[in-house]
Amino acid sequence: MIIENALISDLEEILALQKLAYLSEAEICNDFSIPPLLQTIEDIKSEYAYKTFLKAVDSGKIIGSVRANLQDGTCYIGKLIVHPDFQNRGIGTALMNSIENCFKGCKRYDLFTGKKSVKNIYLYNKLGYRIFKEEKISEKLTLVSLEKIVAN
Repeated sequence: MIIENALISDLEEILALQKLAYLSEAEICNDFSIPPLLQTIEDIKSEYAYKTFLKAVDSGKIIGSVRANLQDGTCYIGKLIVHPDFQNRGIGTALMNSIENCFKGCKRYDLFTGKKSVKNIYLYNKLGYRIFKEEKISEKLTLVSLEKIVAN
């Protein structure tokens, strides 16, 4: 497996993988209208214009991705995805380490996930992230924001 910058030509494959990967999140909160499932190719192309997209590739196929951007000293990380058939093999950790490395000059990293996403929260805690905020989005969905402060 290799991790490298995603190309604009990879976005359709990344979007398809995103929709597959987020099905489990939708099931956890019993809400299939979550934004990652509704994102369009136009939306993701707009994001690509100002975010760094990484992809994990195995045998020529994209099996994971993550994206981030820097704003006011904070790296905002989003949509860490790994194909369900490749989960629990360290790919998510490798993608997180790689995206953090792309923004190693920042003061903090910031991301969010669903409060019921125990596996995600476990991974982020293991990587040094701590919950600092909860936001109730709907009756079915509460998001938790996590941060990792960079020691200077």
